[in-house]
Amino acid sequence: MDDLKAKYLGQIAGAADEAALEDIRLTAVGKKGEVALKMRELGRMTPEERQTVGPALNALKDEINSAIAAKKAALGDAALDERLRSEWLDVTLPTRATRQGTIHPVSQVTEEVTAIFAELGFSVAEGPRIDTDWYNFDALNIPGHHPARAEMDTFYMARAEGDDRPPHVLRTHTSPVQIRTMEAEGAPLRIICPGGVYRADYDQTHTPMFHQVEGLAIDKDISMANLKWTLEEFFSAFFEVEGIKTRFRASHFPFTEPSAEVDIQCSWVDGQLRIGEGDGWMEVLGSGMVHPKVLQAGGIDPNEWQGFAFGMGIDRIAMLKYGIPDLRAFFDSDLRWLRHYGFASLDQPTLHGGLSR
Repeated sequence: MDDLKAKYLGQIAGAADEAALEDIRLTAVGKKGEVALKMRELGRMTPEERQTVGPALNALKDEINSAIAAKKAALGDAALDERLRSEWLDVTLPTRATRQGTIHPVSQVTEEVTAIFAELGFSVAEGPRIDTDWYNFDALNIPGHHPARAEMDTFYMARAEGDDRPPHVLRTHTSPVQIRTMEAEGAPLRIICPGGVYRADYDQTHTPMFHQVEGLAIDKDISMANLKWTLEEFFSAFFEVEGIKTRFRASHFPFTEPSAEVDIQCSWVDGQLRIGEGDGWMEVLGSGMVHPKVLQAGGIDPNEWQGFAFGMGIDRIAMLKYGIPDLRAFFDSDLRWLRHYGFASLDQPTLHGGLSR
């Protein structure tokens, strides 16, 4: 037993690398190793011999394994020391450039829109994304038979049997915020209502969840002329085109009377959309004078006050300004997509607080 111990401990001490150590381990304590073969002989020994030889073989096996582990650690330390002597690192070098976070196009455009309307005297109003059908439809003069109230267009919240509360929906526009603000603040009033809205639609220009900004101005002598001026000022600032032309087309919305679709001047050059030039037109929003029934629903006397309202898709005007072809890309793309369209950290204060990076 002492001969085996001296033999293998000597071989372990002289091993030059981990491969040699593994060979020694297999030869000594592997399944077919010399120590294992010795243990198989225990069955031919007397009980008295087994009581002596068995513990000695186990102790030898443990000692050989411990010596192998210690030698392996020593070889690793020696390799590390050699590497440290042969390699060097200049800790004074600057760090590698790191990718910085970016503001999502929807957030950036929301902030751009908010800043422009703030200069025009509009404050921001917010409200719940889940609202009653009264705020979402009835208060906005949308009758019960209107297509927008069908389940194929609107997400209705599930109700347990016996729940008699009024129906709730995922808001289909931010107009309920206008009603709530009229109730809370009365007139005069000048607000915009940005936020997420929901409709059961999905294609290249529609998604089940998207973002809108609606505007509302109420006073005693407001007219369509004020609406036109406000929108033209916004378009010029947002698209950075002086004197951008607009076209109002008669339309119908339940919550405004008269109502108008608003187009902006544009052209296509080499497959690229150019805003503010050419003889083409593109529809961008709906607008009109607030319907008297909507004013009444908000607790405002339509015989004393009047106002205008408008609404546009934040995602869509972002697509127009930054040349993004598919609305769905806002929700399923990564940072490479953001960088492709030029969205990066902005060194300026944002609505989210502090600097944007």
